[in-house]
Amino acid sequence: MENPYPWAEEAGCAVTVCDTEGTILYMNEKARAAFAKHGDLIGRNLFDCHNERSRGMIRRMLATGGTNAYTIEKQGTRKMIYQTAWKERGEVRGLVEISMEIPAEMPHYIRK
Repeated sequence: MENPYPWAEEAGCAVTVCDTEGTILYMNEKARAAFAKHGDLIGRNLFDCHNERSRGMIRRMLATGGTNAYTIEKQGTRKMIYQTAWKERGEVRGLVEISMEIPAEMPHYIRK
């Protein structure tokens, strides 16, 4: 099967895509490497590996077409996690998560 997300393979961040049922459709190499200890997750369901609070957030984003963004630190590496609904012709078709490493201190600019 041809990769429907060719741009994501060489992106400098981890990209994971699921459908409206939470089934993982795609993970780029960075995402696969981040979760390698769990085996091949493509075809598995997001709801199976998240707690109830996270499952609620996933359901909300799928229902509303919403977005969730936050930062984490794991083993000394800081990351920004951006999760948002993806759509086709205005209809929510699933979620995409982009996880990118960020520096401990990062400039913040206010633009007019």
